[in-house]
Amino acid sequence: FGSHLATSSGDNTIKIWEFSQARCNQTYHDHTQSVWSCKFHYTGDFVASCSMDHTIRLYDLIANKCRQTLRGHVDSVNSICWQPYTANICSASGDKTLSVWDCRTGLCVQTLYGHTNSCNHVIATNQGNTLISSDADGIVKVWDIRMVTELGSIETGQYPVNKLSVDRGGHRLLGASDDGTIKVINLDDFTLLTSLTGHDGPVQAVTFSPNDAFFVSGSSDCTYKVWGA
Repeated sequence: FGSHLATSSGDNTIKIWEFSQARCNQTYHDHTQSVWSCKFHYTGDFVASCSMDHTIRLYDLIANKCRQTLRGHVDSVNSICWQPYTANICSASGDKTLSVWDCRTGLCVQTLYGHTNSCNHVIATNQGNTLISSDADGIVKVWDIRMVTELGSIETGQYPVNKLSVDRGGHRLLGASDDGTIKVINLDDFTLLTSLTGHDGPVQAVTFSPNDAFFVSGSSDCTYKVWGA
């Protein structure tokens, strides 16, 4: 985030790194199992993390301590994202549910049901009112947070969709698939447009560039690729 980077690890820790000094400034040891993801709040003052230990933790980087431990999922919490410009964290879990948490109170304010297998990833659109999730069955779902309802569902194939990325306008979605392809989805009508081939192994990550001009994918084949959007 700006001058700092947050990383999560299978060693149960979160580390905060300072680019200018090329060093680790802080290590947090609160999780008891592998930490799958960590995300900065848009203010840069907080980092949220999720873990195989079924919890989400909120770290105050100014006070240098864990402020909240969010409990409620009954399986690994595989992914988190911040709802833009709010104090809400959205989570995706191996218990097949998505949850929305208010970090001010530490309470779960919404739970979304509909997936029938482990939820791998969750993201929010820039507009902040829509969540998008993927699961181990290759299903992608789109949700209206305000109405707590499913807007649409897209079947991408029989392989898990590991990661998602949405463009700034909330119209195009990319999915990193275990079948070695990148799924391109039209969010206006919830259709699968195409599957991009090129990797020789499962695609583990994909992300749009900040200006949507290109996107980058990373795979278990030990390569990353840059694609024109």
